[in-house]
Amino acid sequence: QVQLVESGGGMVQAGGSLRLSCVVSGRTFSSRTMAWFRQAPGKERECVGTIMWNAGSTAYADSVKGRFTISRDNAKNTVYLQMNSLKPEDTAVYCCAVGRGSYIDMRSVAYAYWGQGTEVTVSS
Repeated sequence: QVQLVESGGGMVQAGGSLRLSCVVSGRTFSSRTMAWFRQAPGKERECVGTIMWNAGSTAYADSVKGRFTISRDNAKNTVYLQMNSLKPEDTAVYCCAVGRGSYIDMRSVAYAYWGQGTEVTVSS
């Protein structure tokens, strides 16, 4: 049984930082793309960052470029999201996902396994 468990969310003031972690258990996905998505109340889910299986390539949503960094440790089956210079509009539930393949893709349909999410609240 595949499980993705996120941690690291919380409340932070604008300009602050948080580091999210996602541990995958039940199977090794070192050859798959992984990603972080977020969904704010009343908004569609969006991919904020994705990383290829060998960390050789990453992609980010325009809204977070230069502020967020995605990374992964295949030995630990873990993907991270470092979030700096947080803004109130970054408030959302963040969840990680494991891709169906090994290429960069920011579409939800490209991901097969999902975590439950961790909440991030940024106050002004």
